[in-house]
Amino acid sequence: MVDGIGIDVVDIERFKESIDRTPGLREKLFTPAEASKPIASLAARFAAKEALYKALSPSHGLAWHEAEVINLENGKPAFLFRGAIADLVDGAQVHLSLSHDGAIASAMVILER
Repeated sequence: MVDGIGIDVVDIERFKESIDRTPGLREKLFTPAEASKPIASLAARFAAKEALYKALSPSHGLAWHEAEVINLENGKPAFLFRGAIADLVDGAQVHLSLSHDGAIASAMVILER
């Protein structure tokens, strides 16, 4: 049963300007493995975390590093959960789709229980 859906779209150039303008923002939003990615991939990962938040509809905030976007062996994106988010999604299937093309990065999350 679908328990939540989230989608987010990020303007890559605007996201890059925010990262460049705000020291420490890259480290605040992303794990070290994520932070090494190119800007379009970072924007898509940011969109993924925002989409996850929307799918979960938590009554509290979520820590950015507790939901890391990884790539499986076949290249498919997935989340690696830690901490409170891991407890929140326990037993659920979380589907993730990322895209970036031109000036836009996007992500969609579907949560099934």
